[in-house]
Amino acid sequence: MRVFIYFIIFFSFFDLFSQLPVMSPHAVLLGATPFVTGLVVGIYSFANTIGNVFSGFATDRLGPFPILIAGLLLSSVALFLYTPADTPNALLAVRVVHGFMEGLIVPAAFTFIANRSEESKRGRNSALSGAFVGLAAIAGPALSGIIASRTGAPFIMLMNGIFLLALAVLAVFILGGSKKQIEGMAKTGRSSGHFPVRDLFRHPGVIRAFAGAFFLMFSQGVLALVLPLRVEAIGFDTKTSGFLLSVFGVVAILIFILPTNRLFDRIRPEATLAFGIALMGSSMLFLSIAGQLPLLYAAMSLYGIGFAFLFPSVNSLLIDSTDAHYRGKAYGYFYAFFSIGVVAGSGLIGLLDLDAHGAFLLTGVVLLSVAAYVLSGLRRAKADKSSL
Repeated sequence: MRVFIYFIIFFSFFDLFSQLPVMSPHAVLLGATPFVTGLVVGIYSFANTIGNVFSGFATDRLGPFPILIAGLLLSSVALFLYTPADTPNALLAVRVVHGFMEGLIVPAAFTFIANRSEESKRGRNSALSGAFVGLAAIAGPALSGIIASRTGAPFIMLMNGIFLLALAVLAVFILGGSKKQIEGMAKTGRSSGHFPVRDLFRHPGVIRAFAGAFFLMFSQGVLALVLPLRVEAIGFDTKTSGFLLSVFGVVAILIFILPTNRLFDRIRPEATLAFGIALMGSSMLFLSIAGQLPLLYAAMSLYGIGFAFLFPSVNSLLIDSTDAHYRGKAYGYFYAFFSIGVVAGSGLIGLLDLDAHGAFLLTGVVLLSVAAYVLSGLRRAKADKSSL
């Protein structure tokens, strides 16, 4: 059952990453202005953020199972709408619907896994889910770029819609094969009472998990914007940028699936979170001074190690800091911070008009500061325990 949820996570993120190389060219092909093209790309993340939060509240109230099924079905319908959308305005409307519906899936899926994870294995399970996200990040852009060059972006969306529709049908039988299973899922995920959102944001562990999610994707936004410029500046093309991003993904996946994933059950998530984000910050500082291709590959490998330690850590920290009765809400906001982080990273660098050196330097300092904040919290927790 858990493996099937991992496949849902993979195809949900595959849908997200497969859009990256094809959506802006498709908007231009339909006659969109530069402003509308940017809106077509960005409004998906905005709608996805709202969908994440809504999914969290609905998951706590109804349980993860019905929200997961609804998200898969409605996302597949939204993906089918790309084919008849033949004007920029129609495409913009479809992007809003798609972003919101897709936002329903991931919080429900991760809540489903978290509520059924043994405490001794929650780190390893988070690492395995991260491996599927990493695979989607590698396969999505590569496959969509190849296929779209021959068939066009609507075909990619249609293909993704068929995958999600098939998963929805299979989920009804695999996850809800008996009345007893369905009732158990609803009971585990359903909220037993009102839980104020402000209390969620007062918990130190939850705040650190949200911060880790935000700054992880903040760095991704900076990489997506600045790394291709850095690569071009030293005389290489966009294909090299793709290889560099693939290197970080491959390194992260190896750490996720090798016996190293046991570390996430043996070491406190605050420690691995601080270690991971510190490595990512160091890699950004390395990128700011790297002027040769081998050094860029080394920096991205370091970034991959940091990513591999950070992603399971923030998931484990969120599980440890929440109760099943309001975990859906927590995951809703958690993935909303994921979506916001990408926009904030690229947006801030664009607003400040920084070159590659300045962008990587600023991001490195920010990430190292976050690592110091997480470590300070860990030291305070140890001091409190020793004083008891």
